[in-house]
Amino acid sequence: MTNLQLSIALSSNDRTRPIIDGTVRPDGIDLVPTVLHPSEMFWRQLHFAEFDISEMSLSSLLIDISHGDSQWAALPVFTSRSFFHTGAWVRVDRGIDSPEQLKGKQLGVPEYQQTAALWARGVLQHEFGVPATDIEWHMERTPERSHGGATGFRPPAGIKLNQIPPEKSIGSMLLSGELDGTLLYIPDNNLVDRSRENLESSSKVRLLFPDPAVESVRYYQKTGIYHINHGMVVRRSILEQHPWVALNIFNAMRRAKETVTTRTKELTDVYFRLGLLPAEARKALAVDPFAYGVKSNRHILETITQYSYEQGLTPRKLALEEVFAPSTLDL
Repeated sequence: MTNLQLSIALSSNDRTRPIIDGTVRPDGIDLVPTVLHPSEMFWRQLHFAEFDISEMSLSSLLIDISHGDSQWAALPVFTSRSFFHTGAWVRVDRGIDSPEQLKGKQLGVPEYQQTAALWARGVLQHEFGVPATDIEWHMERTPERSHGGATGFRPPAGIKLNQIPPEKSIGSMLLSGELDGTLLYIPDNNLVDRSRENLESSSKVRLLFPDPAVESVRYYQKTGIYHINHGMVVRRSILEQHPWVALNIFNAMRRAKETVTTRTKELTDVYFRLGLLPAEARKALAVDPFAYGVKSNRHILETITQYSYEQGLTPRKLALEEVFAPSTLDL
């Protein structure tokens, strides 16, 4: 029987490369991969639905599904994670020495609804007592080049949100002093984001958390949450005709990720044998920071659906059964 031919858009990282280069192939499917920057990938999928399968902004997916009749079904494949609040930058001359001092400040954000911003605002509110309504926001992406332009985004109630003029960017406004800081910063060259200034070389700004690693450990040990950024989507029309595609894609992505886990253990084994790493550290390697599946990520997924509702991005807290393909809910 001829394999199903499907297009897929992915960002390039350790967990996706085995799919991109064909080392790992889903059963019964021939994939045609396109590698894209995530900002551009999500914009193209939400506006033009160019690919049969792709990574997808988890926040934008929740918004899209909450409107009803979404053409996308999610798979519990989470290829990208980070502690997004540790990426905030602030001016050194604004007296901002802690997250609590962001109240009343002017902050940039590439896109208000993006997943990284959703997580970072949730942390500011729940960890540091700074709700989004206490900040005045300035958004860089235009409606034409934003996720929100496709999902019908409107500023939530009580939110002060300004559009950054097209001749400016978060980077330029931060360095000129028009902004006090930025919640996130994306200087990568892509069709959506236009900041290009190198903040790391400027004496005018610094990271809000001087040691992001210390804050990451504190937050993770307290909450057990490692922020999920990208999910994965498949056209619902494909699953209606070929329901087996959901699990075959999931299994392929899982196998691709496990090649990284196996290689990591192989590379670290010599350090244990030489005593350079303590034997008890092997327990850490048994933990999968990039676990796939709904069950192993339920706490994280319930948290982001709650944040989305709290922040006025979705009209209600979505049930996970509304988001993920039925055959994947028990994974």
